[in-house]
Amino acid sequence: MKSINIYTDGACSGNPGKGGWGAILVYKNNEKEISGGNDNTTNNRMELTAVIEALNILKEPCEVIITTDSKYVCDAVTKGWVYTWEKNGWKKPDKKPALNADLWEKLLLLLKKHKVTFNWVKGHNGHPYNERCDKLAVSYYLNI
Repeated sequence: MKSINIYTDGACSGNPGKGGWGAILVYKNNEKEISGGNDNTTNNRMELTAVIEALNILKEPCEVIITTDSKYVCDAVTKGWVYTWEKNGWKKPDKKPALNADLWEKLLLLLKKHKVTFNWVKGHNGHPYNERCDKLAVSYYLNI
């Protein structure tokens, strides 16, 4: 299995509002930057979309380390919340709907295909790839 490092970030102007996401895929000495956005979205949707879009690019099952500043994404997967939401028909323990179920369903399919480890980093703290992903995300929504 190929080992890939993926760095992601999402950003939003207003929440909801215009949003963008950015990701950088690193394989050996090669880097690929991708970005996108939506004119009516939330920060968490953009964070999730960045991870989904980056994993979607991979043409074969890979061992992936995803580095993100999103506690929402990291904690939902690593603490197992998303699996509980899915099992409970996309309801949280308080019986309220889990937000972004459409995106979580897409991510769960990708997590079955790839061996993924999530790594959280503090945002806007000088991590070079996190800073670059933030610039990609912000630049995208500024041009919507």
